[in-house]
Amino acid sequence: MPLTTTGELVTRAHAARTAVAAFNIITLEHVEAVIEGAESAGASVVLQVSENAVRFRQGRLLPLARAAAVAAERAAVPVALHLDHVQSAALLGQAADAGFSSVMYDASRLPYAENLAATRTVVDRAHAQGLWIEAELGEIGGKGPHVPGARTDPAEARVFVAESGVDALAVAIGSVHAMTARTAALDHDLLERLSRALDVPLVLHGSSGVPDGELTAAVAGGITKVNIGTALNQAMTGAIRDHLETHPDAVDARSYLSAGREAMARTVERIITGVGLTLV
Repeated sequence: MPLTTTGELVTRAHAARTAVAAFNIITLEHVEAVIEGAESAGASVVLQVSENAVRFRQGRLLPLARAAAVAAERAAVPVALHLDHVQSAALLGQAADAGFSSVMYDASRLPYAENLAATRTVVDRAHAQGLWIEAELGEIGGKGPHVPGARTDPAEARVFVAESGVDALAVAIGSVHAMTARTAALDHDLLERLSRALDVPLVLHGSSGVPDGELTAAVAGGITKVNIGTALNQAMTGAIRDHLETHPDAVDARSYLSAGREAMARTVERIITGVGLTLV
């Protein structure tokens, strides 16, 4: 199936009052697992590469991007590529040529006025390249200093969206990046106010730590893109650890990487079906 765009998937989800799942990928096994899980669930999906993942891949974006694009083109469901949590202007400049249709530009660490100014500059540049742009307002945390309980203010968000020109906004409503327990409680009243105040799709980061019921309610309340990363790494690491404990003499990487890939694929399918994110 031809590579689709994040904007198309999110627009369709927004119109259908549902959401598309977006999974962060680090290795080829992540790519294969996400696509396999999405195919099993019969759902569209977004493959996300973060700036941290690019750093892990020795600063090279293209090898993983090219592998992801080829895998996406052979998938039985629509798949899009998204560059996530970008702070580097140089990396953002590589996005379009590397096959990404969208970028999440992350200036949430900055004070409001600086976040807005930086995002506005990036939006102008990115739109000129045909890129769909997501930003974040109300630092979600888990990736550095974070004030507990930080939330996105609806009035501030309305001005931010209007003046920045972003296509989607990641909002802080109670989830936190890198949670390993699914215990986050979302502020659904705040989400309702944000949904009423904004006319762009809303994105939930840190969804690995949110229970299915909370995610389902969030989607019903206006979340249109659900980001998941840590849950895949937990699944992969746990399966590899179990395999090596059971097979202490194993030296062939294919044996334990296969176990990790299968565990991630099951996690993808479980999250998509559990929350009802079956947009195609």
